[in-house]
Amino acid sequence: MGASGPWRRCEARLNALPQFTTVIDGLGIHFIHVRSRHPSAMPLIMTHGWPGSVIELLDTIGPLTDPTAYGGSADDAFHVVLPSLPGYGFSDAPTELGWENGPMAQAWAKLMERLGYTRYVAQGGDVGAAVTDAMGRQAPAGLLGIHVNLLALAIGLKDVLPAETEEERAAHAALASFTTDGFGYFLEQTTRPQTIGYSLLNTPIGLAAWMLDHDTDSYYKISRAFVEGRPVGNLTRDNILDNITLYWLTGTGTSAARWYWEFGRFLAAAGASGQAPPPVAVPVGFTAFPGEIWAAPRSWVEVAYPGVAYYNAVDRGGHFAAWEEPELFTSEVRNAFRGLRV
Repeated sequence: MGASGPWRRCEARLNALPQFTTVIDGLGIHFIHVRSRHPSAMPLIMTHGWPGSVIELLDTIGPLTDPTAYGGSADDAFHVVLPSLPGYGFSDAPTELGWENGPMAQAWAKLMERLGYTRYVAQGGDVGAAVTDAMGRQAPAGLLGIHVNLLALAIGLKDVLPAETEEERAAHAALASFTTDGFGYFLEQTTRPQTIGYSLLNTPIGLAAWMLDHDTDSYYKISRAFVEGRPVGNLTRDNILDNITLYWLTGTGTSAARWYWEFGRFLAAAGASGQAPPPVAVPVGFTAFPGEIWAAPRSWVEVAYPGVAYYNAVDRGGHFAAWEEPELFTSEVRNAFRGLRV
């Protein structure tokens, strides 16, 4: 998997965007920052997850920053900030403990302040959902609201989540399936990130195999792109390989896995304390995509985010929602934050 051919196309695409690095709390953070030409644009920071990167969000930049070019209204424009998580892509890899959701959320608030944004919103899926959730609970000055598309707290809350309706029982079944049959990558990276990193992620084929076997829905959609040549939405062969190549060329397979170790320690400490996390102090938007690892019903979202300001269950899309269905994802982000514009 060399740095030639198709990767040069991706490289050119990345280099066409305004990219920067800045040091926050001793760590170099890479980010893409695209300002909208529309004067009323709302600043938005979006956070990717694992095994994703900023590449999974690239096709949302145009519709979000320049909605009129995509059939939308100037009133829905955003200034977009896409940071690479610590240890991912072009951001530095932490060499000390402490870079779990809370510190990452604080770093993002510092980044937005550094960029001069005094009022902004935040969005995230997968790891990005956990970081964005932490931002909502910290409620830094200027954060107007958050939108997430994964109920990251569901694993910890599963014993108190409703199971009365057919939809709720199906969600419980999906969550149980994940924690019994789809939990391998999560468990290994939470407990032995260095082992998996040095034994598997230091070969391009091993890295690709590990990253592609994430969740059942995505696995079969990606398989369709490679085996049948019929991609689902934007999950094309080239887009998938671009993302894997970014991990390989930056040597971040192991460092990206370490977030799970940090997250595991965080969950253990939270469980031992017996204390509930602080409430989210800003409006919350949530979109349930049907192919998500577990598609959370509104009743589940209300447990984690009482009084959720925006909820919508859409008819397509999965775990990599922004990547797979960028147009639908963009529409959901616009709808979730429309009421927060002033």
